[in-house]
Amino acid sequence: MISLEQVRLLESKVAKTIDYVKKLSEEKAALKGKLDSCQKRIRELEVLVNRFREDQSRIEEGILSALDRLNQFEDALETKAPAEAKIPAEIKVPAETKAPAESAQPRENPPDPEAKTGRKKNETAMKPETRIEEESSGPADGELDIF
Repeated sequence: MISLEQVRLLESKVAKTIDYVKKLSEEKAALKGKLDSCQKRIRELEVLVNRFREDQSRIEEGILSALDRLNQFEDALETKAPAEAKIPAEIKVPAETKAPAESAQPRENPPDPEAKTGRKKNETAMKPETRIEEESSGPADGELDIF
């Protein structure tokens, strides 16, 4: 036969079990909510990573394009420099074939110092602040145009 004490002991164990199950259910719901928020954050970060990858590829393309332009510019300068070096050799006329009027002509005028600097004499006399303001011609928004 079952005693009253055994029934009370059984009731207390059932109550403890019910409390434990409630606690576990609440913990499960909290963890599930945390999991959902973490998964949402993961999706947001994946979107950001994809944007960064796209931006990185665009940046790489821009850099490669700029380097290609620089190479083309460098090649153009290299091909222009030897061509300029050849021009004086082709223009030279042997001394015997020169006419007396040609040999009597003075050499070219010395290079104009203004041509080298690209400034006029009155610009060099200006205050430095004025020259800086005049020389700074770029985009109105203050950004540099790199490409």
